[in-house]
Amino acid sequence: MSQNARLDEEQATQRRARVIGMNYVDTSAQTSMPLYKDVLAVSDMTQLRIIPLQVDKSNILFGVTTTTSQQTMTALRQRFQDQRTNFAIISEAGYRDYMRLYDPPKQVVYKDIALNTAGTEDLISQISVILEQVRADDMLAYLVQQAHHLNASDIHIETQVNDVRIRLRIDGVLHPIARIFKDKYRVLIAAIASAGNVSTSATEAQQGHIAQKVKMADDTTVDVNVRLETVPTINGMDVVMRLFNMDQGMYTLDRLGLSASEREVVDDIVTKPSGLVMVVGPTGSGKTTTLYSMLNSLNNDERKIITIEDPVEYQFEGITQISVTSKVGVADTSFADKLRAVLRLDPDIVMVGEIRDMDTAKTALQAALTGHLVLSTFHASSAAAALTRLSDVIGQNPLYVSAIRLVMAQRLIRKLDDSCKQPYQPTEAEWHKLNDIVNTFPPDMPRPNLENLQLYKPGSSPENPYGFKGQLAIREQFTMSDRLRQILEHGNTAVSAQEIEAAASASGMRTMLQDAVVKVVAGETTLEEVFRVVG
Repeated sequence: MSQNARLDEEQATQRRARVIGMNYVDTSAQTSMPLYKDVLAVSDMTQLRIIPLQVDKSNILFGVTTTTSQQTMTALRQRFQDQRTNFAIISEAGYRDYMRLYDPPKQVVYKDIALNTAGTEDLISQISVILEQVRADDMLAYLVQQAHHLNASDIHIETQVNDVRIRLRIDGVLHPIARIFKDKYRVLIAAIASAGNVSTSATEAQQGHIAQKVKMADDTTVDVNVRLETVPTINGMDVVMRLFNMDQGMYTLDRLGLSASEREVVDDIVTKPSGLVMVVGPTGSGKTTTLYSMLNSLNNDERKIITIEDPVEYQFEGITQISVTSKVGVADTSFADKLRAVLRLDPDIVMVGEIRDMDTAKTALQAALTGHLVLSTFHASSAAAALTRLSDVIGQNPLYVSAIRLVMAQRLIRKLDDSCKQPYQPTEAEWHKLNDIVNTFPPDMPRPNLENLQLYKPGSSPENPYGFKGQLAIREQFTMSDRLRQILEHGNTAVSAQEIEAAASASGMRTMLQDAVVKVVAGETTLEEVFRVVG
């Protein structure tokens, strides 16, 4: 509390004391605050809202607040009949100061969550106790700190019937870390809503963003940078917080894990930037990371780069970033309008956070035709499916087809921990399943060798009981080959995703499933993980 606010409170308390005809003590002016712990128990002082200020053999002076009842003072006179009992009004701030001395707050030890304890009942109990003890801002900062510590991508706060569950998504899989009571949840959710500019009473889903530095009780400073997604449920408001890593040096093409052929295509785009590049996949598949890695490689003093995002997820030096706020019924229109406005600013490269509607798609394709490089994400199950959906927009226009430079689809799967993975001989069923997929490789594409095949399964270690460490991307991508262009430009009927995939494969594309099998044979992941993610 500031000095001015404390002075105002003391003056208001003094005026109240005059009105009710009681003495007043300014505790802020006291040079010492002696404690008399034998007079009243801490529980009595908390319940009755009363403090012993001065005590000797013959006299007791109690400090009371404006909310202390007359019955309480009468009861205390009866209780201390051997001494002369007097009462004086003190401020609420003064009462809190005394209570911190009589009942010092317990020092909170912020326990680091280890991967080998995530999800265990012992860990859930310990973290729950920590969260119940700390203030709201510290709860949020601690959760974000531990999520970064475990390389988690998301924090999930889920309301249940009797309590609230908190889970972290680590390497694509959720792990419970705590359960908190509803009253503590309300404190936490209020802090999140205030920082993220969302409403706790909203009846619709909301989006928000928190970017702040929080200094916790142990003097640790945490950079809280998350995207909020909230939705009302029958038990309360659920929240998912997507964490952002703001280290610009992390976003490079070298860290994307591109194969030699994939990297050759991307390098060609970076060298001659023009056309439309789409990265497709579901939420959490790393689309934005891939696009920003491309942007970071393109970012130099000779190029003007502008992004249009909802919301801006990563902030980069040298790039003009525009945030589009989602509003019911107008979000898509504002995206297309912003893109048209941006094109008038003479950019070399434009990134559209997501192609959502026909207007945005047509504007992006027109920009790609006029010499700009346009990067965007798109929600589709595969690269071929993305082109099928886009063909509904572009129709039979050969100019639009020629604007498409690259379509890349991707998923993230868990990577085996090399320090503890276990080799094994595949079963006959597993071998045949792998062989069936390998037989779908185009004739001129290198195939993994299945002779004397050895696969790997997750092991376990004291540090990592799950056997996975990190994630890797499985991808499929194609450029606009002559065969694909012919299908899209001259087809008399709607083109199916199967036709596009067949044409892309004939032109040298490796499908996501084929790419995943290569990684399984190389011992980087497991068949079960591939089928969990790809199907």
